[in-house]
Amino acid sequence: MTKTELVAAVAEQSGFTKKDVTAAIEAMTTVITNELENGGEVKLAGIGTFSVTETAARTCRNPKTGETVEVEAGRKPKFKASTTLKKAVNGED
Repeated sequence: MTKTELVAAVAEQSGFTKKDVTAAIEAMTTVITNELENGGEVKLAGIGTFSVTETAARTCRNPKTGETVEVEAGRKPKFKASTTLKKAVNGED
């Protein structure tokens, strides 16, 4: 599902205009991004948790050339699905 399809589906389900739904989705994306940038996490009941994990510096190998490359430590966004969402996807009650 693309963002356009998501906007259309939410607008149809909620009765809000597509313009309002687009603004809400963009605002939600901005809020989640800002919270993760600041090292926080966002918990959405029934959906899951967005958080940030720290990655260690490491040595990797370029599979094409075989050359070793040093990769710096960094941060990665992470999403952990809730039990409710996992059960819904698997058709469980």
